[in-house]
Amino acid sequence: MPQYILSIDQGTSSTKTIIFNEKGKLIAEGSALLKTKYFKNGFVEQDPYEILDNVKQSIKNCIVDFNVKGLRIDEIKCIGISNQRETLVVWDKAGKPLNNAVVWQCKRSVDICNRLKSEGLNELVNQRTGLLIDPYFSATKLMWLKENVVDIKDALVNGELYFGTIDTWLIYHLTNQQVYATDYTNASRTLFFNLNTLSWDKELLEIYDLSNLHLPEIRFSTADYGKTTCFDIFQHEIAITGAIGDSHAAAFGEGCYNKGYAKATLGTGCSIMMNIGEVPQYSKNGMVTTICWSANGKIDYAYEGVIVSCGATIEWVKNNLQLFKESSETETLALEVESADTVYVIPAFSGMGAPYWKMDALASIIGLNFGSTKAHIVRAALETIPFQINDIFNAIKSDSGIQLEKLMVDGGITHNNFVIKSIADLLTQPVVRIGVTNVSALGAAYIAGLHAGIYTDFKQLEGLQTNNKTINPTNNFDIVKRYRGWQNVTDKYL
Repeated sequence: MPQYILSIDQGTSSTKTIIFNEKGKLIAEGSALLKTKYFKNGFVEQDPYEILDNVKQSIKNCIVDFNVKGLRIDEIKCIGISNQRETLVVWDKAGKPLNNAVVWQCKRSVDICNRLKSEGLNELVNQRTGLLIDPYFSATKLMWLKENVVDIKDALVNGELYFGTIDTWLIYHLTNQQVYATDYTNASRTLFFNLNTLSWDKELLEIYDLSNLHLPEIRFSTADYGKTTCFDIFQHEIAITGAIGDSHAAAFGEGCYNKGYAKATLGTGCSIMMNIGEVPQYSKNGMVTTICWSANGKIDYAYEGVIVSCGATIEWVKNNLQLFKESSETETLALEVESADTVYVIPAFSGMGAPYWKMDALASIIGLNFGSTKAHIVRAALETIPFQINDIFNAIKSDSGIQLEKLMVDGGITHNNFVIKSIADLLTQPVVRIGVTNVSALGAAYIAGLHAGIYTDFKQLEGLQTNNKTINPTNNFDIVKRYRGWQNVTDKYL
């Protein structure tokens, strides 16, 4: 008898719902676009009720696909949830939102971050949470709400303000307000979760003037999160047995179960997460420390590095320089020349992320001469991806002494063999290309399936990864030489 897992992947721009079978194969899928409100002052918001409706529509669309294939709803054994991480919702004791959801991209708390930094709190916050004081994380956005929205301030003073990241908001309503909980990965992105005690940090909450805040119970990603009919879509209840932040779900879905195993999602930007084992370590080179995953009674930590511009650089070259029509042409163009010669691209279109953290830096094309062609520029633009990835792993090794053992990659750019081969050659490590598109949804399904007993252990999950393709390093001396040049250029211009 087959066993199916329904995985809800609630993202910033849409929700995807996918049903996997016990072998990790996609059986049915559905999605629904989610509206985001972008304001000129840098505020970014979503309607909390629209998020719920969006999830409901996504599930409905998936079940239509499932039914068309003649499959049985009663064989769906459990539900897993992955979610956009630092986005927050606050509500009152009746469950009514007191503001729109404040999205992780929102910059409203820049001044609050500067204030906290000026008070000398950088080191304390980093040593407690593993994070940096930045608008990206939930706490400073919540402080802004408390200081600027009267209803939220009053609810906090009266001890009636409830906080949750998107997983908590979803679980709260999926279970008809019976379960108020989050998992360790989402908690670790709030800026008031203590990595050392694995609990909410009362001292930081006091510093932020948020002491009266109601906070969800923190559970393992593999845990009971109640039962649901998914807003009455089902006639019977199904257990929610897993919850995990989306980047962590991707790491889990790609098999980062061991120390030294890492994943890189190559999209508009690039999120890199490397498992550093069961003891947290703190970075002096621009990484953040976070929970990698928490499953089957075990917690592993990770270093996370964010590259601001990855695929975005290639899109800029396409749209603004018009050197090619489709991104798929870039590999052929790059191979038209043996080297990018003296040409380098500094991809600081929105500043430079880890390990530089030069957010005021500007992009540049350096080293042009009369012999430079569009192939040189395209090749140099593509090289910024392996160069920045190598920068991050060099920083991780310098911080922790932990050697990269295996890198799994996903995202659209992984189809570019020039980029993937260059990454392998620079890292001198095999790069594993994951043959799965919806890897966050898969990770959430694995998490839920572990707790539901569909899977027994990590070894069984590793055996399900049958679509992987390994790209081994070669003796490519040009890319190594080019990377040394990149280091000289970045030292000079950043």
